Formats: sequence, C-alpha cells, structure tokens
Amino acid sequence: MAALFSAELLKLRTVRSTWLLLLSAQVFTLAGALGPVVSGDDVSDPGTWSRSAAHAGLAAMFALVLGIFAVAGEHRHKTITETYLAVPLRDRVVAAKVVAYTAAGLVFGVAAAATGFVTTAVAVKAKGGAFDAADTELWRTLAGSVAWNAAFAAIGVGVGALVRNLAGAVAAALAWIAVVEGVVAVLLGDDLARWLPLAGGQALAGMGGGGLSQAGAGVLLAGYAALIGVLAAWTTLRRDVA
Repeated sequence: MAALFSAELLKLRTVRSTWLLLLSAQVFTLAGALGPVVSGDDVSDPGTWSRSAAHAGLAAMFALVLGIFAVAGEHRHKTITETYLAVPLRDRVVAAKVVAYTAAGLVFGVAAAATGFVTTAVAVKAKGGAFDAADTELWRTLAGSVAWNAAFAAIGVGVGALVRNLAGAVAAALAWIAVVEGVVAVLLGDDLARWLPLAGGQALAGMGGGGLSQAGAGVLLAGYAALIGVLAAWTTLRRDVA
C-alpha cells in the first residue's frame, strides 16, 4: 500500500490538472471572501469574517473534481489498464487513491483556508474594520472548510470509479451540487435535507445545515466518503477495465 500511495502522490504532483484546480480554488476563494466585506456588511462583526472565510469550504468543489480525475481521468487517458496490470488487486488501487486524494484534499483545504483568512483580514482592514485574528468562530470555520475539502476529494474518487466517463462524472457531481440537491431538499424538507452531502459540507464550514452540528457534519461526510468508497471498490472488482 505504501508503494501505491507514493505512486498516486507522484501522479498528483506531475499532472497539470492538479495545479490548475488548486489555482482555480484559490481564485474562487479570494473572490468569494471579498463578497461579504465589500457588499456593505459590518466589517467589525466576527460573523462577517466567518461568512467571508467560509468560501474556503466552497472551494471543495474543486477538490471534488480532483478526486473524480483519480479514476475517471485514468479511464479517459487509457492508463487504467497499465495501473491494474501493475497491481491486479483493484480494491487496493482504489483504496490508495482514496487515501492519496484525501491528503490532496487536505492540501487544497489548507491553501484555500489561508487564502480566505488573508483575503478577509486584508479586506476588513482596508474597509477600516477591526479584525481579530484569534477569533474562535473564524478558526472553527477555517478548520471545517479544510475538512470539507478533504471529504469531497475522497467522495470524488468514489464517484469517478462509479461513473468512469470523466465528463459524465464531473457533470453529474456538479449538477447534483448546483441543482439536484436543492430540488431534493425541497421535496424532502429541512429535517431530511440536512443529511445531504452539500448541506453537510455547509454545516461543517459553519454556513448553516439545518441544525446539524459541525462534528455531526464531519461524521456525515466521512460516512458518505466511506460508503461511496466501498461501493466504488466493489463495482471496480466486478467490471471489465474497458
């Protein structure tokens, strides 16, 4: 497993998509973090700082796409055959990808959290507000945002293994986030909608979540990642490579 993990980290470091997604996540976080501050919210209110910094959590969409590339990207570029020939135990390949891409998601989260923190601090100071870098709620938001990125990266690996067409997997995942979960939430009602993945991520970053605690949201997303990972490993063992 250690050799597989190292191989996945090498792939992550040497493909352009990793760096493009990482850069895009920072741009998204920076633009989003500026919103609450420049829109006229009270810049001395700690709640404004948390709302700004929480965009580091929303950058998890880029970590999700990164995770999808782990398996679906290999199918697109026809490299998955060589991977499985080198390691016939496919479940170990999936497990190594989940671990490696979860670690990459943590890196995405830390980078986005740093961008969100610096952007919020600079914007607040520029607007003449008093910024407290030690605010507890702000750091809870940032920590939750990092965890959200890691969880969505792991979920992305599972989605990419289940839906092996890269474009289809990315489109399905983003459609769920942008449209489907909202529709499902309306149908289910708030009490059930809070258990959906995006709502869990939002609760983890302190952006709501229908009363779900931050710890509960973390357990929820970990459960989603584990469930989808198990399904991905199970289906991978039973499918043809092509």
